[in-house]
Amino acid sequence: MSGSINKVILIGNVGQDPEIRSFQTGGKVCNLSIATSERWRDRESNEQKERTQWHRVVVFNENLVNLIEKYVNKGSKLYIEGQLETRKWTDSSGVDKYATEVVLRNFKGEITFLDSRGNNNENQIESNNNNLKQEENNQLNQSVTENSNINSDIDDDIPF
Repeated sequence: MSGSINKVILIGNVGQDPEIRSFQTGGKVCNLSIATSERWRDRESNEQKERTQWHRVVVFNENLVNLIEKYVNKGSKLYIEGQLETRKWTDSSGVDKYATEVVLRNFKGEITFLDSRGNNNENQIESNNNNLKQEENNQLNQSVTENSNINSDIDDDIPF
């Protein structure tokens, strides 16, 4: 095999509100905790079992960070596509620490929001659209009524 692939796909729920930090250079980074769960029925006890895995997700793509900041909060369901990376650092007592994360860098990651946005702006837009549709229906009904008055003068002796 000449190459390799480092690709992670997750579909899960956000465990806490996203943590967004700004760099001194002006860029942004977002840290998310994503929970994925699997359920099965135990064959011996016939009991429903569940196992939840927590995943750290780090987003460096500023456009995605802006969208996450606006639309994602605890409980949001997301589709995430990124790369697995392990960081190493030394803590204050000199012990080496490691963290494995799903990382979305510029041009190397994807997020899809899987729930509907229930925010006020969308509800207001939907309400405005409904008002416009109602207004259009009223105008159409009025024009149909006016046209039916004109058509009543026509002779109705057509055999079909």
